[in-house]
Amino acid sequence: MPNFDGAVCDNETLTLDTAWRWLLATRTGARSEAPLSLDDEGRWQCAPGMSVSGEAEALLDCLAPLATSERWTLAQLGQSLDGRIATESGHSHYINGFESLVHLHRLRALADAVVIGAGTAVADDPQLTVRHVDGEHPVRVVLDPRGRAPATLKVLQGDAPLTLHVTGESAECADSRATRYVLPLDAAGQFDPLDVIALLQARGYRRILVEGGGITISRFIEAGAIDSLHLLVAPLLIGSGRPGLQMTPIDTLESALRPRMRIFACGDDTLFDICLTPAA
Repeated sequence: MPNFDGAVCDNETLTLDTAWRWLLATRTGARSEAPLSLDDEGRWQCAPGMSVSGEAEALLDCLAPLATSERWTLAQLGQSLDGRIATESGHSHYINGFESLVHLHRLRALADAVVIGAGTAVADDPQLTVRHVDGEHPVRVVLDPRGRAPATLKVLQGDAPLTLHVTGESAECADSRATRYVLPLDAAGQFDPLDVIALLQARGYRRILVEGGGITISRFIEAGAIDSLHLLVAPLLIGSGRPGLQMTPIDTLESALRPRMRIFACGDDTLFDICLTPAA
């Protein structure tokens, strides 16, 4: 449980570290001694006589909606200015800067479960843990319709945190430490993203981060399974390579999505916080 004992401010200015620890406490419903609270409409507010550093204010504005909500599905994608997430050869470390990596780890710490596709699992062999910030590791979920993820992957071998290996019924999987779940496949041999969300929510995982890759995120967006997208854009032109979002082609711009969004600085990168749910 986050501990706010001791100095939490610098010259009566709320610090970034204190803001993050307050967000963690708010997510779990724990009480804290930080000079922050929620008003009647669920917005964060600072105690009288206190100020907030620019970094802390941006962090609270960006992540308080996630920390104060009990259910959400959010996708995160990092890309170059020209929409590439890797070179033609698949090299992608690192398109985005360190601050974007820290932001990703904060999203993991706020989530109950983090989801990746088998392609990302095989290409990157990620740990999907929280290492650059305080917080608890989320449950890890690998979507593997055909059972092509080898059991030697880090995400399938560790005892903690828990990993769910979601496959099609006919998939043949080598023994691993992951817990296997089976879901039906559609005509294209893929999961219905809404089935995945239902599976996780039924097991108590209500805050869901869909981390990659681009094809998996695109399918979840098209299925209407994503509430928000955090798109991190690096000041980089690759010129070719693997695109980020790859959705069904449209004929005219009238069919394009025109979502509401907020914009935040994230080191040298720019974070687009994109709302994909219809306006009330």
